[in-house]
Amino acid sequence: MEAKKTPKADLTKKTGMFLNLGLMVSVGLVLFAFEYKSFDDGLLKDLGSIDDDFEELLDIPITEQPPPPPPPVEQPEIKEIPDEVEIEEKIEVNFDVDVQEETVIKEVVIEEAPVEEKADEIFDVVENMPTPPGGMEGWNKYLSKNLKYPTQARRMGIEGTVYVVFVVNTDGSIQDVGILRGVGGGCDEEAVRVVKNAPSWEPGRQRGRPVRVKMRLPIRFKLS
Repeated sequence: MEAKKTPKADLTKKTGMFLNLGLMVSVGLVLFAFEYKSFDDGLLKDLGSIDDDFEELLDIPITEQPPPPPPPVEQPEIKEIPDEVEIEEKIEVNFDVDVQEETVIKEVVIEEAPVEEKADEIFDVVENMPTPPGGMEGWNKYLSKNLKYPTQARRMGIEGTVYVVFVVNTDGSIQDVGILRGVGGGCDEEAVRVVKNAPSWEPGRQRGRPVRVKMRLPIRFKLS
């Protein structure tokens, strides 16, 4: 006799549903297993002290590395130069001059060539300047005796110093009398007259020879 099953007791109807549900649960477990990560508590505790160790690392001083040694310098090769070849030939020098103790060498004196002087050349300065008879004292006596104060200059109250220029020739005579600076009132003409009438001077000399010299002398006019 065949056993009969009720429709409610038939389990084959829900087999597909349970199969799908089982697959979903299995897939979920597999995914959860891949995503799950475990951490060690000791490791987490050690991570808290990383900052302190890191600060200690920062305080480590930097040691300076010594520079590398310089490359060796190649010394230049010194080559020996052979000495000069000695000359075996001897040179003999004969001095035939006999030097005696009595031989006296005379001193050689070099004289300067004389300077040619022109006869008409007039000098401003020479070695020995011309001098009047009796020197300057005799000249002042001559002026005080022969110089006359012009009437016009006395009437106008003119006084001052007249500078006279003249040439003393090689024989001492006086020529080319002129006025270098005058005061007027007839004083200039009187000074020229007195100089022209003066006695001959001692001529000037250059290198021992008489030469012509230009002279400049003051003659003072002063009212008494």
